[in-house]
Amino acid sequence: MEIQVSASGRLTIGPHRWPCALGRGGVRTDKREGDGATPTGRYPLRHLLYRPDRWPTPPATTLPTQAIRPNDGWCDDPTHQDYNRPVTLPHPASAENLWRQDHLYDLVIVLGHNDDPPQPGLGSAIFLHLAGVNYPPTEGCIALAPPHMTLLLKLIPPTTNLTITP
Repeated sequence: MEIQVSASGRLTIGPHRWPCALGRGGVRTDKREGDGATPTGRYPLRHLLYRPDRWPTPPATTLPTQAIRPNDGWCDDPTHQDYNRPVTLPHPASAENLWRQDHLYDLVIVLGHNDDPPQPGLGSAIFLHLAGVNYPPTEGCIALAPPHMTLLLKLIPPTTNLTITP
């Protein structure tokens, strides 16, 4: 199964077509750290992260699933050896906190973008996560409304790829 994401902000899977938020920097083929762009390409879905205090029962999915802890982060410092990897906070390098006060990271699918192995400066923490009200732009991720995300999680096998097109 394949998930298609268009630069116009539409995510399609099978017969389903939903609006999604994309990066404030648009959709780009030459993604760079900090540009706010959503990278074009085809990416495997690595695993699901979820907030257990907000989702006491993990959502139904065949993806590998892991609970987020309050000290979980993701390194976004291209000069550090942990770049584009999960880390424990506090961390000596710049890292995004995954335990957010808003609800955007209550459900997070980690995409296989720039991770095998990470190349410094080519982008980190590219996720499929929950959208804010009225789909405000992301920092480069793709974001879906909660009902669409929970249905998507039920539909996808672990071999699913997500393709972002210009």
